[in-house]
Amino acid sequence: PGLDANGGPCYIGTGCFHRRDALCGKKYDKTCKFGWKRLNRREVEENATVLEETCKVLASCSFEQNTQWGNEMGLKYGCPAEDIITGLSIQCRGWKSIYLNPERESFLGIAPTSLLTMLVQHKRWAEGHFQIFLSRYCSLLYGHNRIPLKLQLAYCAGNLWAANSLPTLYYVVVPCFCLLKDIPLFPKVSSPWVLPFAYVAIAHRAYSLGEFLWCGGTFQAWCNDQRMWLFKRTTSYFFALCDTILKLLGYSNPTFVITAKVADEDVLRRYEQELMEFGDSSPMFVVLASLAMLNLFSSFGAIKKLVFNADHSEVSDRFGLQILLCFLLVALNWPVYNAVFVRKDNGGMPAPVTYKSITFALLVSTVAMST
Repeated sequence: PGLDANGGPCYIGTGCFHRRDALCGKKYDKTCKFGWKRLNRREVEENATVLEETCKVLASCSFEQNTQWGNEMGLKYGCPAEDIITGLSIQCRGWKSIYLNPERESFLGIAPTSLLTMLVQHKRWAEGHFQIFLSRYCSLLYGHNRIPLKLQLAYCAGNLWAANSLPTLYYVVVPCFCLLKDIPLFPKVSSPWVLPFAYVAIAHRAYSLGEFLWCGGTFQAWCNDQRMWLFKRTTSYFFALCDTILKLLGYSNPTFVITAKVADEDVLRRYEQELMEFGDSSPMFVVLASLAMLNLFSSFGAIKKLVFNADHSEVSDRFGLQILLCFLLVALNWPVYNAVFVRKDNGGMPAPVTYKSITFALLVSTVAMST
């Protein structure tokens, strides 16, 4: 079960209706429903001039000054993920949230059309989530004795996006590095101890695929979702973790980056052709390309072991899981290789990013094989 079964979905800033009483800081009690019925029957007549002046005040940017708006009322300020703490505070006041998915779509939104824009957006979200986890609005602290424990833990799953980048980077870097150094990390394929690893990997992906198909997705869309999951964890979430730590240490002051939703014609055309956009010398693309090249070189090393080693069965038995993991990462990074080696359009990988990534991967591979 998801958030809806664990106490109610969280507020994510879009596609949501709020009751005015809930948004304005009122605690829920049994008399609320009676009050709503009474207000619905009440007919109020107000002067048009008064209503016009009231609308002008509400539409201004100064009506909330010297008020509790942003603190006790309305959206919570002071965090890149203000919607999350706003929803948490509403639920902690006794209100329930319900997930509704009608056949006719109720909202229409615009999502980023380029890879970099999406990664920057998720970096901001992960940064805000992690700041919430380290603040007084941590669901385990702020929600204690206010919301169910299972809902507190459900909030933590999102609040720890940034921290989850570390185990992902471990599985992306360490197995391929150890494969180049002839160090087995997992049990032999012939050993019964390999069964727990195989069960966790297969069961998790099978459940993910089943859930994706049940929600109306396709197998290809699920594969792309796994690819984006890898890209976000190794770039957006890792950068968010570093920026948050530097901010806590006083070495950085992250700014709020607005997500660009408008793209030029070339970018939009490639988006409609389902081509990823890599035409920017961003540090995120340097990390993506470097990790992809490292896994590619490690795959070449694995193929060399299997082809030129006299005892093929021993190699596949000792390094079977590592080789499989490396090949899976190469498959997920296929758009990166296409952007580096094949594409010649403006959406291909810039030359400086390509040179840096290949140099880094060659250096790491050389160090691994020479020590």
